[in-house]
Amino acid sequence: MKYLVQVCLFFACLFAMHSAFAQAMNKPGRKQQGFDVVVFGDMPYSIPADYPRFENLLNYVNKQNQAFNVFVGDIKSSSVACKDEVYQKVYDYFNRSEKPLIYTPGDNEWTDCQKPAQKFDRNERLAFLRSLFFKDSRSLGKERMKLQSQSANLLYATYVENMRWSYQNVLFATIHLVGSNNNLLPADPNGNAEFKERCKADSFWLDETFREAQKANSNGIVLFTHADMFTPEEASDGFNAILAQLWSLSKACGKPVLLVNGDSHKFLVDKPFFADKEKKSTLLNFTRLQVFGEVDMDAVVIHADPADPSLFTIRQLIVPGNQ
Repeated sequence: MKYLVQVCLFFACLFAMHSAFAQAMNKPGRKQQGFDVVVFGDMPYSIPADYPRFENLLNYVNKQNQAFNVFVGDIKSSSVACKDEVYQKVYDYFNRSEKPLIYTPGDNEWTDCQKPAQKFDRNERLAFLRSLFFKDSRSLGKERMKLQSQSANLLYATYVENMRWSYQNVLFATIHLVGSNNNLLPADPNGNAEFKERCKADSFWLDETFREAQKANSNGIVLFTHADMFTPEEASDGFNAILAQLWSLSKACGKPVLLVNGDSHKFLVDKPFFADKEKKSTLLNFTRLQVFGEVDMDAVVIHADPADPSLFTIRQLIVPGNQ
């Protein structure tokens, strides 16, 4: 009888423990599974006036519990002179990040530097950017993360800025696409050689990224670019080929694909691709996130949870004191 009572008590304890665990798992506000990524870009614009607010943003980002950060281009406005010290200042800021920080260039750092008011050479500025921000195949920040650079392929040795990495079975990649029509010029004495060669590299990198995701059976793909390729401009033909490729690869992939861009300075989340040529249905597995920028010096958090069929949840990270 005594033995039977002990057995009953044992199973009663097990049941109580299981019930408590189940309640904890279902309790509102419990910590989610997965991980966070903080994304921001298009700042600081007004220099030096914006430096204090940019520092405030970095300090706030450093208090979060993310895996890493990504900056999606434009480290200054197009009207700020493209001087070495401006780039060095932001490079030093990026290295204050407690977590790894990955950066992809914007148009204000190089393509716009050849405007009449600037009088810099865009190709020289791009070479300087690469030498400063992409010294090796690691992230910036106090905690450095190993990345895979496209430059490891000798055919694309120039493109040190195109990076790829995997985290908890989600594949991430930066692709060097910028505003100002991706540097496709209406009358370029060099025949748009830079644009054509970078497009070849970007196309190869994008295709390879989707192949790698399929090979690894990744839960999803996140791509980071500067350019807003979905807002109509006077000239947007610099993105036609890459958009067609991205549509085709995303549709064939079937897994969640998230494209993150800056450039237009307005926070939004949308599904800009149609699933068919008749434009009657949405390509549901593809999502575009556009981050804050310029005056709105705030950030965005991407939460990836493998238990979520949609994989990604997006929320604003409004920085106290920056409004």
